[in-house]
Order: sequence, then C-alpha cells, then structure tokens
Amino acid sequence: MPNPTEAKRILEAALLASPEPVSLADLRRLFDDQVGGDTLKNLLDELREDWSGRAVELVSLASGWRFQTRPEFQPFAEKLQPEKPPRYSRAVMETLAIIAYRQPVTRGDIEDIRGVTVSTNVIKSLEARSWIDTVGYRDVPGRPALYATTKTFLDDLGLRSLQELPPLEQISSTLELAPHIPPSEEPPAAARTAGSAAASD
Repeated sequence: MPNPTEAKRILEAALLASPEPVSLADLRRLFDDQVGGDTLKNLLDELREDWSGRAVELVSLASGWRFQTRPEFQPFAEKLQPEKPPRYSRAVMETLAIIAYRQPVTRGDIEDIRGVTVSTNVIKSLEARSWIDTVGYRDVPGRPALYATTKTFLDDLGLRSLQELPPLEQISSTLELAPHIPPSEEPPAAARTAGSAAASD
C-alpha cells in the first residue's frame, strides 16, 4: 500500500476523473482491496479537509464520493453549459415530493394526496431521470406498482440518505396549500433538485 499522502493523491485523481459518485468498494479496488474501509474513510475525510475553502468540494453521497462545485459557485459554472437544465412542471415536482416523503407509494396514493389524476407522462418523466423506480407491488386487486426514490435522486440533491430531507415543517411556509388538501397531508410542492426548477403545470 502507498503511504497516506500518495494514497490521497490516487483517490483525488480517481475522483476528479469520474463523472459519477464512486462507491467505497470501487475506491478500495484502486489499492487491490489492501486498504480497510475505516482507513479509506479516514483518507477521504482528510482529502475533503484538504479541499476545504476551495471552489470545489469533496462530498459523500448516497452512492459514493464525488467532487462537485460548491453551491455558491454553481451559477457561474452553469454559464459554461451549452444546454439549460430541464424544467419540470408543478405536477412532476409535486409527484416527486410525495414519493420522496411518503414512499413507497402507488399511483393511487399520489392521486389521493394531490386530488387529481396522475398522468402517465409524469411517472415516465421521473423514471427517465432515474429519480424514482418500482420497488414492488401492493398486495391488493390489480397489484399496483409501488414507487420509491433512487440513489440518483439523493445524489442529485447532494444527500446521503432520505433522513437528510428537510422536515415538512421547515418548508411548509413556502408551499401553496391546495384548498382540498389538509395542510397535514400536503407534500412539498417544489422539492429542491440539482439543476432543475419547477415550471407551471
């Protein structure tokens, strides 16, 4: 095994070269599995500290570790992107929020909360973005699909787990509560997502 300084440089190079988060298991393969999990985490923590105060940070997400632009510099980086991030309708964002906070849920559950029919295109949009997936089927007539969010959803929000989602109480003041839905049942109408914004339905 290389010395700690060299090991951190290897990790740094691998993470900077990867467009996606890299799992601990994959990072261990860099050292032919000769580095234990605890040692690897310590090295990553040290590397994260090495990058503190810079425009790019090392973060731990649901599916692994990655370097990313700090939020305050993201607007500048976006100016260099040739394509604008997709904009999603209110229906898509509300559906995503319901799934995130109430998962696993069926399409019927979502319709009961929103008070309107959920378009197939809404579900397809979220599946195409890899933000939701079918995780099973409810044992009732018709066996409707159960939907839940994915690790990609957490990665795009910069989260490690669902427990890091903000409590509904913290964001309720920003929601427009539909008159037919009691406040206690209202999901966040615009779940914050990396590189997207809600548009009118």
